Amino acid sequence: MSISFATPAPRSSLLVRRRIATYFTGGVEQVPALVGALSQQGRTVHELSVDIRDGVRESSMVCAVLLRGEEIDLLLSRLRELPAVVSAELA
Repeated sequence: MSISFATPAPRSSLLVRRRIATYFTGGVEQVPALVGALSQQGRTVHELSVDIRDGVRESSMVCAVLLRGEEIDLLLSRLRELPAVVSAELA
């Protein structure tokens, strides 16, 4: 007789590179606050690209951040709480 028990697999605590796209208003003055929110708790920001154009209301920033799976929603929520951010999503 064989008995097996199904147990849920634990969530991986491995860091995975996630690409994040953020759209914001206020131009270049907003970049330090955005990068600060991304790099909280010792996160490393990679491949940062910012697109700011004259005459365009919204600017964009795309980067990669090393995160654990359970940290994604919290980071995106923190970005969205910044006054200048219009949207923040996984890219």
